[in-house]
Amino acid sequence: MSVQSSLDQQWARVRGRLKDEVGETAYRSWLKPLTVGTFDGGQIRILVPTRFMRDWIRTHYADRIRALWSGENPGVQSVEIVVAAPTRTEPAVSDAAAAPLADSAGEPVAELVIEPVPASVTGGDERADEMSAPLDPRFTFENFVVGKPNELAFAAARRVAESNAVPFNPLFLYGGVGLGKTHLMHAIAWAIRKKDPSRRVIYLSAEKFMYQFIRALRFKDTMAFKEQFRSVDVLMIDDVQFISGKDSTQEEFFHTFNALVDQNRQVIISADKSPSDLEGMEERLRSRLGWGLVADIHPTTYELRLGILQQKADRIGAKIPIKVLEFLAHKITSNVRELEGSLNRIVAHAELVGRAITLESAQDVLHDLLRASNRRVTIEEIQKKVAEHFNIRLADMSSARRARAVARPRQVAMYLAKQLTQRSLPEIGRKFGDRDHTTVMHAVRKVDELCGTDPAFAEDVELLRRMLEG
Repeated sequence: MSVQSSLDQQWARVRGRLKDEVGETAYRSWLKPLTVGTFDGGQIRILVPTRFMRDWIRTHYADRIRALWSGENPGVQSVEIVVAAPTRTEPAVSDAAAAPLADSAGEPVAELVIEPVPASVTGGDERADEMSAPLDPRFTFENFVVGKPNELAFAAARRVAESNAVPFNPLFLYGGVGLGKTHLMHAIAWAIRKKDPSRRVIYLSAEKFMYQFIRALRFKDTMAFKEQFRSVDVLMIDDVQFISGKDSTQEEFFHTFNALVDQNRQVIISADKSPSDLEGMEERLRSRLGWGLVADIHPTTYELRLGILQQKADRIGAKIPIKVLEFLAHKITSNVRELEGSLNRIVAHAELVGRAITLESAQDVLHDLLRASNRRVTIEEIQKKVAEHFNIRLADMSSARRARAVARPRQVAMYLAKQLTQRSLPEIGRKFGDRDHTTVMHAVRKVDELCGTDPAFAEDVELLRRMLEG
């Protein structure tokens, strides 16, 4: 038996053992693409297609591969994981005659490394512009109002836009609807194009990425699709959660992602959840999305909402009484889009009807929006949300247990019931296991006190309040 055949058989057995140990998904994602390189001086070379894959295999699987292979062949003393482009004429074993590199089934292995595609092939900037979605001229860094909830995401976006190198890859922005993710992505694109018009930037939604991929499959034009996306300098994908559960699109996105990162091209992603919380997304893709910088955008605070309203009013040249702006900032808490939409309605109504903008006219114009915002929160809702947040049983809200892990969340629920409902203290006490109203008063004072001394606790309470009000 030739050295090559012997190695192939050993590798097949090693891979079989690994597959049993790590499972089908991890095997298909990380171990199936590996191929045998050379065997020299007790060292086996394993070939991988990308640098990212090399680093991952070295960290998570290299020691186990060496141990299993030593069991198959005591002559194997070490395993080296290298990025290589195996060809049909590369010798697989150092002391054997030249032969095509083969996998465990004896089939020649195709080229694995994706080389950068010259701009001439893709049509340069014109091609990128054709693929990219249009950018909104209003969405620039200058028009973005910065506050505590979004300062990290804003700073990271500025760094990516202004840096000549790739500071972190990918930049992953996440947050709820209408909090500014798309605004920041457009701002990055505008800033990059202004600084260096020669850089090729593609910005599009995950939905459009999937549409382009399906279209390429339909017309048997997948190579052109790969070239278009893998030759850009900056790839920006908005709302990546859309491809959750769509395996073929995820597969293509994963390889496009790796190819760009290996070429040191910038990738920027947005979603409504953090990478680890994206359901229906392959584990290898989730882990890769979290490899760079993950920046979250929190729900807006009153101060940030007021700043946004003031800036928008200045931008459109509308003179709006500060009391009206403060009223809107207090009442419209769901997202920035709704906040700006309410301001547009007030201004349009004033211009069309010829009435001055007052607090009364604003309430009249926005009666439907305010009614939705003022929906009644029940004590039962508060108890359920707080129990989920602190990971305790709902029954503990009414139980006699006094352990701190239960008592503190119960106090928070009482505090929020006092803040968010019209119920009296005795009524609230009855909802918490027939407790006395003085117990509720003590809970309110205690939570107030903790909010003033413990910023993390105060943030938890504020987050719960926002979720219940939204």
